[in-house]
Amino acid sequence: MSDHPFTFDDDTEQRPRKGRRPVRTVLLVMLSLVLVAALAAGGYLWNLARTFDTGKQVIANALPADKPEKSEAAKDSQNILLIGSDSRDPAAGDAQSDTMMLLHIPGDRHGIYVTSIMRDTWVDIPGYGENKINAASAFGGIQLSVATVQSLFDIPIDHVAVIDFEGFKGLTEALGGVTVNNEVAFQSEGTQGEYFDAGPIRIEGDSALKYVRERYAFTDGDYQRVKNQQAFLSGLISGILARDTLTNPVRINNMVGEISPYLRVDEELDAAAVGSLGLSLRNVRSADVHMFTLPNAGIGTSADGQSIIIPDTGAIADMGAALDADDVAGYLDTIEERN
Repeated sequence: MSDHPFTFDDDTEQRPRKGRRPVRTVLLVMLSLVLVAALAAGGYLWNLARTFDTGKQVIANALPADKPEKSEAAKDSQNILLIGSDSRDPAAGDAQSDTMMLLHIPGDRHGIYVTSIMRDTWVDIPGYGENKINAASAFGGIQLSVATVQSLFDIPIDHVAVIDFEGFKGLTEALGGVTVNNEVAFQSEGTQGEYFDAGPIRIEGDSALKYVRERYAFTDGDYQRVKNQQAFLSGLISGILARDTLTNPVRINNMVGEISPYLRVDEELDAAAVGSLGLSLRNVRSADVHMFTLPNAGIGTSADGQSIIIPDTGAIADMGAALDADDVAGYLDTIEERN
């Protein structure tokens, strides 16, 4: 069983024209880890960098000392593990990752590839044996989550970012709401549940949290939730790359200020690193951001009775080879041909 990859629709009317503004801003927003890269000039850049570094928190020893060697073909690429959590302390011993995505930035910087990894995927967790991939953080914190993904694909992780879902509230409010193309109408669970109609909807604040968190309303549970999270991220990026956002310094500063307190990053992912990465991606548009779910073999039951996502070992091996060759675009072409 696999999900079709998709590419964000690009609204050419929203692309800022060259020469119309001296400030180039690239904001890479992650689902649960939203990574904000803000590019500007002079004191404005300094202010954004200060806001980012002051707000975010650092996870000590987030990256394992031992990691697979990066191939010559992929030496200029970047692999960033994005983790979403409902816990304000994702490094806590009992915290489990609620959402996991692998963001791959190719060496030529011609696109961004975001792979959703189902949280119940049955994998080998180094030192603990087989279990759901989201259990890695509970067993050994963020470092073990990184080690598990590195082992899964046999590639090194360059950075890791963790975001508490609460950060989405302020971010969507700073944007004035996010337009999402909702695939399936549903009523979220709980006494404060909310109905989300099918088609284009506008959400912000608490509604955005309910939208990305909900899974019990769907017969296929996490499958639809992952699709909804991807749809939300698509709308979020489209909103951030819109002209009225890029040309509004106050709105940009508010977004960075709203999301940074909910970010936990590795020790090397500071404003300078994010800004440098953002500069290299200055020509990327929403149509260049590709999101897909790692193919799997469907739902099953583990030997100890857990409901799990059965890994597609062939797809995982192919994905690892594509990352090692810095050719995820070719991997996606292969998936499309199969489907």
